[in-house]
Amino acid sequence: MAVNLREKEAAEILTVDGAQVFIGQAGVKKPDHNDLTLIVLNKANSVGAVFTQNRFCAAPVHIAKQHLTNENGIRALVINTGNANAGTGAQGREDALAVCAAVAAQVGCDIEQVLPFSTGVILEPLPAQKIIRALPGVKAAHWSDAARAIMTTDTVPKAASREAKIGQNHTVRATGIAKGAGMIHPNMATMLGFIVTDAKVSQPVLQMITQEIADLSFNSITVDGDTSTNDSFVVVATGKSGQNEIDNIADPRYEQLKAMLGSLALELAQAIVRDGEGATKFITIQVDNAESRAEARQVAYAIAHSPLVKTAFFASDPNLGRILAAIGYSGVPHLDTDKVRLYLGDVLVAEHGGRAASYTEAAGQAVMAPAEITVRVDLQRGSHGATVYTCDLSKEYVAINADYRS
Repeated sequence: MAVNLREKEAAEILTVDGAQVFIGQAGVKKPDHNDLTLIVLNKANSVGAVFTQNRFCAAPVHIAKQHLTNENGIRALVINTGNANAGTGAQGREDALAVCAAVAAQVGCDIEQVLPFSTGVILEPLPAQKIIRALPGVKAAHWSDAARAIMTTDTVPKAASREAKIGQNHTVRATGIAKGAGMIHPNMATMLGFIVTDAKVSQPVLQMITQEIADLSFNSITVDGDTSTNDSFVVVATGKSGQNEIDNIADPRYEQLKAMLGSLALELAQAIVRDGEGATKFITIQVDNAESRAEARQVAYAIAHSPLVKTAFFASDPNLGRILAAIGYSGVPHLDTDKVRLYLGDVLVAEHGGRAASYTEAAGQAVMAPAEITVRVDLQRGSHGATVYTCDLSKEYVAINADYRS
């Protein structure tokens, strides 16, 4: 039921020099299903990453954070679906390390050079031995195959590519895959995202790019307001494009590369919302003229998280007082409601503290009917703004999550 989202053809997804992709069947949750992905990297690469802020973060998140501090770089990413290895205590960390050790032996690197990622059911032990036994049998695959292999409740595999000239003489590529449809809320936005580019970037600079583009993409989406235990977003720069290294933010290529990778990350993040569990509407919430970006996001998320607002969108019902209520309880200090203007698409809904004189129910109904809707709030109290992407809340969302473990 994804909203204006299609599975891309393999030919649309670019290979990236310096990264090899493999998939296999470990039978973590069900048999005869590709649920294991291995990405092997060249030696001279850099990695940036951001992770969930959920205090019950999964064992692989703990291990990945530790391994990213090693001085010898990262050589492999290993991803399993079907089990989150979260809420599994010390045993979960031991299981994640056992998988890393098996990957390290297979790739020929140190255990600290392997980053593990898991997604699936929380509070169940990871069947690590199934994964370890499956690793020798993984097969070389395309990025589009990996996008499908990391899916859980997703209905459409999420993969995208970019190619652009960075600097004077070098063309740079980037390909990304992501998974996520439910338990989606920022810090991070269950969601996994991986981007690999052949650009050559120093690790500190790549980390800055990763954090900045995550903020405008994966940290600007919400499906249901639940922050997962496993969210991870990783950007790898293999350095194989032949360009000189980008090692400071004053380099003009920094902004060019950030724009290219940011566009890719935003496409993947929006794909997660478009494929939100049970989604029938893709909703953009734009808040303008706030005192700060944080304030704008605060208002946007109050609207995006409201079950009453989301169910109204599902029903295409212009019960727009629900949006005003959400703005009112968003927690903005000293908000002058007489100054707030609310728009649905191009239709002015409310101003001067109440319903706009020009607004009609028919106009609201017409804007609510399409599959893509924009809500715009003008606070008229500053010069900052923010945009958040969400979806409606349907009966199907309840059905999917009620049956998730069956």
